[in-house]
Amino acid sequence: MPLHPEVEHFLATIAAQGPPTASGALSPTQMRENMAGQWIRTAPMAEVGANYRRTIDTDQATLPVRVFAPTGDGPFPLLVWFHGGGWVIGSPDENEAACRAICRMANCVVMSVDYRLAPEHRFPTAAWDAFASLRWAAEHGGELSADPSRIAVAGESAGGNLAAVCALMTRDLGGPRLALQVLVSPVLGSPADGRQSYVDYSDGYFMSGASMDWFFEQYPRDTADLDNPYLLPLAAKDLGGLAPAMVLTAEYEVLRDEGEEYAHRLRDAGVACELIRFDGQIHGFFGLLDEHLSVSATAHAQVAAALRKACEG
Repeated sequence: MPLHPEVEHFLATIAAQGPPTASGALSPTQMRENMAGQWIRTAPMAEVGANYRRTIDTDQATLPVRVFAPTGDGPFPLLVWFHGGGWVIGSPDENEAACRAICRMANCVVMSVDYRLAPEHRFPTAAWDAFASLRWAAEHGGELSADPSRIAVAGESAGGNLAAVCALMTRDLGGPRLALQVLVSPVLGSPADGRQSYVDYSDGYFMSGASMDWFFEQYPRDTADLDNPYLLPLAAKDLGGLAPAMVLTAEYEVLRDEGEEYAHRLRDAGVACELIRFDGQIHGFFGLLDEHLSVSATAHAQVAAALRKACEG
């Protein structure tokens, strides 16, 4: 279907601001500073029972996290969330509204993880930070008023990649058991794989193919890493035995085809997987652009409903 009118307005607004800075023209540090300055929220966010920052000590590192908790004593189900940004930029701040909405609608604790970023910390650092934070949550859920027997992972873009990687690691490395993995516009393959969505939507749709190329210059150590399923889950030969999944894609984005391919491979492997394509939408529709796109609220509600259902059993 055509671009949604809200998407057209957003793309026209950013186009009027001038051409984006070319990937690689700024250092990763400058890119992070620019993003932090650009994504300052002005709209109100959902009220939650508690919202605080803390650190967690894993066997990998001491990691900052943001915690959003419902009103009440719990224990509540627990969602471990990973932000996007190509493993290079971004922080839990950009996804605060989405985390608050899910916390409120799913009546669950959300722990948003500030994992270490590339290129200072290349693969597999982010992957192991994500898994270590998940294991910490399963072992210390009581500190968060959470029930570690009802735990899920989720993320957007590179965060969706880390959520999928956590699901693979829990299967391969002995838990913890996941009730659900939610993958929003996940990075699961390489820009060099030649998928049609990279051809059709590489320019002019917010997330560019050139940006993805640049992220892939920062995160992997070398080309051999691209064969590692803990970097690119589509490299996994066997997807059987993974946690149930929910995969959300946008019609007009480079990452669409790999997300949908992964969903179909999960189903072929016997994994329950709900696949939802958001027609007329672009990258960032879930968490990053929620002030601009009303579909974000619909997506939040669908994820919250899936979490509630998954955590009932």
